Amino acid sequence: MNLIERKKYLAKVDSYIDKNLIKVFIGQRRVGKSYLIKTIINHIKKKVHQANIIYIDKELYDYDNIVTYHELIAFVEKELKPDGNNYLFIDEIQEIADFQKALRHFQNKKSTDIYITGSNADMLSGELATLLSGRYIEININSLSYLEFLEFHQLGNDDDGFYKYLKWGGLPYIRNLEKNDEVIFEYLKNILSTIFYKDILHRYKIRNVDFFDRLILFMASNVGNLITSKKISDYLKSQRVDISPKVVLTYLHYLQNAFLLHKLNRVDVHSKKIFEINNKYYFEDWGLRNALIGLNRFSVPDILENVVFSHLKTLGYKLSVGVLRNLEIDFIAEKSDEKIYIQVAYLITDEKVKQREFGNLLQIKDNYPKYVVSLDPVQIGGIQGVKHIHLREFLTKNQFDL
Repeated sequence: MNLIERKKYLAKVDSYIDKNLIKVFIGQRRVGKSYLIKTIINHIKKKVHQANIIYIDKELYDYDNIVTYHELIAFVEKELKPDGNNYLFIDEIQEIADFQKALRHFQNKKSTDIYITGSNADMLSGELATLLSGRYIEININSLSYLEFLEFHQLGNDDDGFYKYLKWGGLPYIRNLEKNDEVIFEYLKNILSTIFYKDILHRYKIRNVDFFDRLILFMASNVGNLITSKKISDYLKSQRVDISPKVVLTYLHYLQNAFLLHKLNRVDVHSKKIFEINNKYYFEDWGLRNALIGLNRFSVPDILENVVFSHLKTLGYKLSVGVLRNLEIDFIAEKSDEKIYIQVAYLITDEKVKQREFGNLLQIKDNYPKYVVSLDPVQIGGIQGVKHIHLREFLTKNQFDL
């Protein structure tokens, strides 16, 4: 299989090759961390004559015997070439107990250039951050962008390619499957099972599986809606599942740690005050969300905000939900000295919808760019500086007019 380079990430990694910094790739399972590592290995082999590649994939049976940092050190020491250029790659390193001690050992010896991947946000907290403070660079890996999806699947930027992206999401391995909805959704359901049982239920020793299943279904049905833990708790009680808001928050935290969900806070547009309640949640990959809901219930309007969220996140924006008195701004996106405001709508069907979507943005009196993103086949055009843009065009943008 030919490896398609994800150029954005490869360019970022390239400047750190052979630098005494541990390269840490984090993100949800199957977003392409292992795939990226393979392209980095190929890249290094082209650049470095006789590069000694040591590759440990903790999802393979071959490496089941490496479960502690002692065994990791022993294995790697045997593979190192004293006079060579050594490159150590460890995939899903969180499966090795106290792995951070082994990383510090190798980094102190300066015997190998280190690259690791992990599927849990706790990786870079606690002892790892303490032991390796200032010694690593963190790189977040996301699902395929729209343009990457088209490249991976050899599709054109047309309605067919666009609709498949909205339905299947951006997990890279889908390119190897038969382009059949049922086959792809079955694959996505298997990925969900792995994340649920390996990264969450097993890791956190959760026994109330029924509650967990109901919780994730509730989140899938409420993407982009304002949610409180009490609202979820009350809903579950109506389903005869008695769970406190505190436990709900804990379980939501586990879902975020596995990168399955991302939480957005609400922020006052003018004062920058962060509101403590009523957050929004989005899936890292909406294809997984669609698989949860089921093929028969897939609806384009339900995932539009999630798609916009994912694109902005991939571009490196810090995101929040805007609050302007009693009005809501879907996204405030900030990066360095950039800021853009975005409203997302399915279709601008009448004057009332138009006034709501454009009117909210018109209430913001600064000069930062403002967009209404929708699926209208014909753009309305700008209204007092607020631009209207089709979602498909929006997803091809790597930067926005400032």
